[in-house]
Amino acid sequence: MVALQLQSVGAYHGRKLFVENVTTPVMKSGEIVAVIGPNAAGKSTLFKRITGLLKGPGNVVVEGSKAKNAISYMPQDTSANAVLTVYESILLARKQGQSWTVGDGDLRFIDEIMAALDITALAFRDLGALSGGQRQLVSIAQALVREPEIMLMDEPTSALDLHRQVEVLDFMRRQARAKGMLVLIAIHDLNQALRFADKVLLIANGRMRACGTPSDVVTTEMLREIYRVEARVEKCSLDHDHVIVDGTAH
Repeated sequence: MVALQLQSVGAYHGRKLFVENVTTPVMKSGEIVAVIGPNAAGKSTLFKRITGLLKGPGNVVVEGSKAKNAISYMPQDTSANAVLTVYESILLARKQGQSWTVGDGDLRFIDEIMAALDITALAFRDLGALSGGQRQLVSIAQALVREPEIMLMDEPTSALDLHRQVEVLDFMRRQARAKGMLVLIAIHDLNQALRFADKVLLIANGRMRACGTPSDVVTTEMLREIYRVEARVEKCSLDHDHVIVDGTAH
């Protein structure tokens, strides 16, 4: 079982400390953690700090990992080398940091991930010919074929329609449970966060404002203070909470 905890973590952009003093409870294998907050709150910056792409104070503590590279990061920008086909790009991701010998097991695993994401038909399309939503699905496949223990996904469904959003988030929840992955997903849609997440981490102005169960974090008071909207959070028939915006912003 892998676990991740942030201890007084900060992140620099140049000389500016853009994220500071983020301390979380322990986040464990099998969990989906939704990272929420307004635009420019620091969600992407925090992910880059966790992966080591940015420097900063504090400690990113990973325990129980058996892998050399336990963390896989799917950035928000899904632009890619248009010279490659979809299949080539996923195979390249699979073999990154490994021997370049390709076995039958590699090919079977890639085929399974592509089928699960319903992108098999795109296998021999050039990346440059894909829509934004298709590129996001390919990026998810590229991250999953590395078989990470901790997966960071920055707005992975922003270019997908509602049906595909639900499919992908449900798929990731099942993958987290089945593979024992810890999945952190930066997401703007609070209703999707309430529906699929085990924990919610709220970032605002570069600081962690709360981390806990969805019902503890996503409240009417939080929506008013952080998002500056009048809304209510109600229990719906699917046994999760639902945000209803009353239409008033301030």
